[in-house]
Amino acid sequence: MNITAVKDYLLTLQQNIVATLENLDGQCFRTDSWERPEGGGGISRLIEGGALFERGGVNFSHVMGAQLPPSASAHRPELAGRAWEAMGVSLVLHPRNPYIPTVHMNVRFFIAKPSEANADAAQQAKPIFWFGGGMDLTPYYGHLDDAKHFHQSCKDALDPFGGELYPKFKDWCDKYFFLKHRNEARGVGGIFFDDFSELGFDDSLAMLQSVGDAFLKAYVPIVERRRDCEYGERERDWQAYRRGRYVEFNLVWDRGTLFGLQSGGRTESILMSMPPVANWRYDYHPAAGSPEAALYTDFLPHRDWL
Repeated sequence: MNITAVKDYLLTLQQNIVATLENLDGQCFRTDSWERPEGGGGISRLIEGGALFERGGVNFSHVMGAQLPPSASAHRPELAGRAWEAMGVSLVLHPRNPYIPTVHMNVRFFIAKPSEANADAAQQAKPIFWFGGGMDLTPYYGHLDDAKHFHQSCKDALDPFGGELYPKFKDWCDKYFFLKHRNEARGVGGIFFDDFSELGFDDSLAMLQSVGDAFLKAYVPIVERRRDCEYGERERDWQAYRRGRYVEFNLVWDRGTLFGLQSGGRTESILMSMPPVANWRYDYHPAAGSPEAALYTDFLPHRDWL
């Protein structure tokens, strides 16, 4: 199990993505390195007020601790009390143009180790590792060709590792990025996976790398296709309203946000996923037949995009 290889890949992935995004926007990302008192640290790369990206972050973190936080052991109670180590790259991009979708991507590695406090148990127990991640697209104005391209890119990344993975991870994404309190999807989905180690370490890492490397192929063509679309106050107002849903999901349902906060992570980096501007209205419904209403009728309901 080569943990160094995972870290080296993640750092390279972060740098490659940031370099491409800087070229698209024309503005450089801010670099903010930080250390975590309980162990580990990270590198946050952030852009605010760019020509293309109103706000975005591409973060690397490598953190560890003596005892798993509740959010990490909730689904694996047998791991409660174990020491742990986690690393990953997580990004969220909020474009200025409402016709360019918001996007999220995350690839991560986690290992739960036997507690050093109990030497006998530590000798008997083995470290348990898994990979997780995925990417999902959140449009404000839906376009069928964008959704198809994004999902095809996800499928292409997974198919070499098993034809069953894309439909499985697509369904997982649909169920995970869902606002239960509104009975509404966050966007058009993508793929999501967690607790994945069934291919063994080397092949599971190769699958993670394939997903990470697919991000730019999935998203950049959509950005280039929509960046020159004209928009006005109406479209920006709708974008701000729909961004409110993004905030609701991240603060109410997202396990990654909870893990970061419960594990003593850096708050600024954890909450970089929040949009710079969002609003809420009481019991608001867009006019029937409008482009805004089409998002609800034609794009948010779960469907097979391919």
